Amino acid sequence: MIPLSVLDLSTIVEGSTAAEALRNTLNLAQHAEALGYNRYWVAEHHNMDGVASSATSVLIGYIAAGTKTMRVGSGGVMLPNHAPLVIAEQFGTLETIYPGRIDLGLGRAPGTDQMTMRALRRSLSTQTEDDFIGDVIELGEYFKPPVDERRPVRAIPGIGCDVPIWLLGSSLYSAQVAAHLGYPFAFASHFAPAMLLQALEIYRARFKPNGSAGALTKPYAMVAVNVVVADTDDQANVLYTSIRQRFLGMQTGKRGPLPRPISVAEMNALGSPAERAGADQMLSVAAVGAPATVQARLNEIIAQTQADELIISSAVYDHAARKRSYELLASAMRG
Repeated sequence: MIPLSVLDLSTIVEGSTAAEALRNTLNLAQHAEALGYNRYWVAEHHNMDGVASSATSVLIGYIAAGTKTMRVGSGGVMLPNHAPLVIAEQFGTLETIYPGRIDLGLGRAPGTDQMTMRALRRSLSTQTEDDFIGDVIELGEYFKPPVDERRPVRAIPGIGCDVPIWLLGSSLYSAQVAAHLGYPFAFASHFAPAMLLQALEIYRARFKPNGSAGALTKPYAMVAVNVVVADTDDQANVLYTSIRQRFLGMQTGKRGPLPRPISVAEMNALGSPAERAGADQMLSVAAVGAPATVQARLNEIIAQTQADELIISSAVYDHAARKRSYELLASAMRG
């Protein structure tokens, strides 16, 4: 069995609050740790009614404080929104408090709309692909051991901290950057699967070890998958209608908290055929059903992608059902 990890957006569900979503995130992280999940990542999004993980580094500290051994990190921090030094200081601080447990996944997207991007003090006119790779390199430099005490700008805490940097992506660009810099790579196939196989091929073919201490000597790829597990296929498919409604809303510009589940028949009647097809394409890398059904589907995905690790997104409306889904999944994949 390859390692399984958790991707959580601290989802705010209909009729609930951000406070409850954050409490549920910690509770799920503790549950996932007890079940043997490898790492627990939260993702930076802004100005979204259904997502409470905007202050990502703060949330990572909350989760790490409430768990004991599991790795905790970002999936990811949207680096164009931040100065590299600030992120180095934040994650250097986290690594100093929770040594050996912190991951730093970096994304190139803003994680929000253009108006909010401006509110985050991001200059839209100067952010290019070269800016991103330059920021990634700069950020990595802040973590290196000091070779010159006269270095004018230092991350304190940060210097000498062992914070693994991951590149996250939903296209080919981040795969190329991860390969060039010798970093592990995670693909966001839970919402943008179109280039999954091509990105993984490019990453593996072009990977170059960077030669630094503790760095990768060969490619390491993690694939994100939407998963909902219940006792029966029918029960899981009903729970899955919450995610399907959210993705259908993306086709129509409708945003908001995660909807309550509805019947599959009701779900299949929503939207136009083109809108449903668009949502289905976004959700094509998914495993939904009873444990045996999900196990078979995930084994297909592993065989197809040769993933080194899977990171599981499970946006289920009922918190107890979401915990049960991760429990059933862990049991099924252990065989």
